[in-house]
Amino acid sequence: MRKRIFKKMGIETSLLGFGCMRFPQTDDGKIDEDKSFEMLDLAIRNGVNYLDTAWPYHNNTSEEFVGRVLKKYDRESLFIATKLPLWECKKTDDVETIFNKQLKKLDIDYIDFYLIHAVSKDRINDLKEYKVIETLSKLRDEGKIKYIGFSFHDDLDAFKLWVDLWEWDFVQIQLNYMDIDHQQGIEGYHLLVEKGIPCIVMEPVKGGKLASFRNNIEGLFKNVHPERSIASWAFRWVASLENVKVILSGMSTLEQVKDNIDTFSNLEKMNEKEFEVIDTVSKTLNDLQLVSCTNCKYCMPCEFGVDIPRNLNLRNSYNMYNDEVGASWMTNMLNKKEAFANTCTNCSICVDKCPQMINIPRELEIVNEKFKRFIK
Repeated sequence: MRKRIFKKMGIETSLLGFGCMRFPQTDDGKIDEDKSFEMLDLAIRNGVNYLDTAWPYHNNTSEEFVGRVLKKYDRESLFIATKLPLWECKKTDDVETIFNKQLKKLDIDYIDFYLIHAVSKDRINDLKEYKVIETLSKLRDEGKIKYIGFSFHDDLDAFKLWVDLWEWDFVQIQLNYMDIDHQQGIEGYHLLVEKGIPCIVMEPVKGGKLASFRNNIEGLFKNVHPERSIASWAFRWVASLENVKVILSGMSTLEQVKDNIDTFSNLEKMNEKEFEVIDTVSKTLNDLQLVSCTNCKYCMPCEFGVDIPRNLNLRNSYNMYNDEVGASWMTNMLNKKEAFANTCTNCSICVDKCPQMINIPRELEIVNEKFKRFIK
């Protein structure tokens, strides 16, 4: 298993980290503990030593399950990461209260990597008001936390604000070869390099979207390495970034664990020809976008509550990746917020605002026609 060193911390982690948010489930929606333990055991026996969980995963049960799994191994041989759900904090004391609950759920004495979860520009005020950094620093001084960082979901400007807030031990970002301009993008990664902050990457396979494609696109990969999985290309692309110390994979099947072990145990740097293949695949996928929306948000806010950019992205993403699960999730999330395309009244106010001159009402009508079948 390939490993990487956090020089300032003096530790070595497996480059492959096990993301504990997509375990297989039983028919009643609970974690299938037998199958999930088999997956974790195989990973750990093959050198994976970084397990990443969080407060909300699997309806707040992931931490407890991971805690039970830890009893079967030498605690000192594993690095455990979990996250502070800042959105649950309503006063300063909540930070330590929630942390102590997480320690109890995991049934351990300390947490190796503790992250402020899913931060954005809107949560900076909460960070300051609830004295989060002060509390986490105190817990670190007490030996209950080893390393403090944050996981990020916002744009580059917000990322720069968060990076400069404090001397973070590490930072976790979403990055893959299709998202180099999404959220903080590759520029955010280079900012971490510049500041000497170790990077952990989530969504290297874009939630599974980069694990399989239509035949003509998969052929671009298979013509070079017929024996390798499509997902392995996405992992190797991220692994080519030297400041990435852990690449998280939310594995949900034993086959995925086996494939990832093979990828990270026999990891080779990507060569020039392989990078050219990635560039060709990226361009081919982007050419499949049906709507020329740039997410500039000039059309927003919609008077009737429609999240126009996300609806248009839903259409583009589905045509690019043919991802039924992702389309269903996004459709229901928008519908729950009353922001799905079906709330459009065809007022056409947005049309005049759009720099791309998109016929937005017509596109929203298509989105509604195509994706309403997913609404539960």
